Order: sequence, then structure tokens, then C-alpha cells
Amino acid sequence: MFDRIGEFLGQYLEFDRPERQAYVSQDFDALCEMLRVGDVLLVEGRAKISSGIKYLTQSTWSHAALCVSDQTSGAPCELIEVTLEEGCHKIPLTKYKGFNTRVCRAVSLDDDERKAVARYAEERIGLRYDKRNIFDLARYLLPFPPIPIRWRRRMMSFGAGDPTRAICSSLIAQAFQSVNYPILPTIEMSSAAGASKWHHREVWHIRHYSMFMPRDFDLSPYFAVVKPTIKKGFDHRKITWAEPEELAETEAEAGASSIPLGEGDSESGGNGQSQQVG
Repeated sequence: MFDRIGEFLGQYLEFDRPERQAYVSQDFDALCEMLRVGDVLLVEGRAKISSGIKYLTQSTWSHAALCVSDQTSGAPCELIEVTLEEGCHKIPLTKYKGFNTRVCRAVSLDDDERKAVARYAEERIGLRYDKRNIFDLARYLLPFPPIPIRWRRRMMSFGAGDPTRAICSSLIAQAFQSVNYPILPTIEMSSAAGASKWHHREVWHIRHYSMFMPRDFDLSPYFAVVKPTIKKGFDHRKITWAEPEELAETEAEAGASSIPLGEGDSESGGNGQSQQVG
């Protein structure tokens, strides 16, 4: 019974709603050319669960995927991601054509380390989330769950850290931790053994992988934000702007397509039914 309920909740929460994304800024061709193995692709999701994650993380980004194949090898771009329905699996980059995305690149990894990060994720293909844990799914049914700020990061952690379970940002965090690359480590100052009280050293502590969110790769000072359009070569001098007359005509057409409200009318008609205002 719990399996069936969990399956239903998973399908409902991950159902794509394109109408929820009002504007797309992505240049997909430039993204394909620029993306490299080891890059983290952050996605502004449109599903029900995405709204919950955005609220809990206070961020635009609700999903993360790891690039494991790019065009430099002559193959199409492919990503490893984790979803409720499919678990850990490989997808083509084309899945996120038409989404708002951001690319975060680890700045000091060499080619071998990037391949090691990708290989770690590929070896986890097949890990699935146990949908019998209904509470973990039900938390996303409310668009704005009343969760205190200090608990929101913990609410992102599915399950109890079982290694056979995974979420998108946790798996990617583990992949980078496998090559000792920092994301958002905890850094403290401690006295060196046998040294005076004036001599201190930095000690870095790895945060548990289950505590990472998609936005952490954006916030990390060790990941560069790479914008495909700029990387490809952007020159504002080559832009063809609309003439003022053309802009006025466009605005007039947009105004004519709206539904005017008469005097004394409101968004609610006299029959009590809600009216759409263009």
C-alpha cells in the first residue's frame, strides 16, 4: 500500500508544469558547446516538488545534475541526475532544453579528477529513493510548508542517510568529496600542537553529503558560474533593437488582446465566477 501511495505522490510531485515558467533565458546551443565533464547544471524546476524545494532553500534552483559526457569527445552531452521516479540515471542534456539553468564549474580540477567525479556518479546509476517513506514526499504537498528557518536545510534530506537512497545534490556532493574537492566546508581555526597561542591553523571539516542543496554549488566560492552566452562571445553592438514605432505597435496589440473591465466591474463577474484579466 505504501509503495502504491508513494508511487502516486512521486508522479504527482514531479509532473512537469511548463506554464509555471514565465521566461526562459537559456541559449541551448551555447550551453551544449560550453558544458564540460564535471560541470554541475542547476535547473529551475517547474514541478510541484520544485516549488517546495525553492521555498525550503530560498533559491531559484530546485534541481542539480552532473555532466558526464560533453561534445569534445564527439558524443552528445549527457547528465547524471536523481529523481523520485527514476532514481539515479543518465539523461541527455536535451531534457532541459527550454529550462532556466546555471552552470557551476569546479575551478581547480584537472581532467583526470573531472573524469573521476563523473565515474563516481555513473557507478551509482540504479540507486533509487524508497518511496515508502511517505512523510518525505508529503512535505512537498504544501507550496509553502510552515517550516522554521533553522530546520529547512534538514528538511531537504530524504530518508535517514541510507546509502541506497539518493537525492540530486547529495549524490553530486559525494562525487566531489570522493576527490577531496570542497563545496561549502566548515572551516575553524585551531592551535597547532606545540606552537604558541598566537599560532593557529585552518582546519577544514567536510559537511555530510545529505546536507547539501542545489544552491550550494552556486554559493560555493570554489565553483565558477559559467554563462554560455558570454563564454561563446557576446557583443552588445551586434544587437538589432526594435524601432520605437514597432515597439508602440506591439504594446498596442498586447493592450487590444486584453479583456477590459467595465465601470464598477471587478475581477469577479456578477454570476460569482472568476474572470481572467489579460
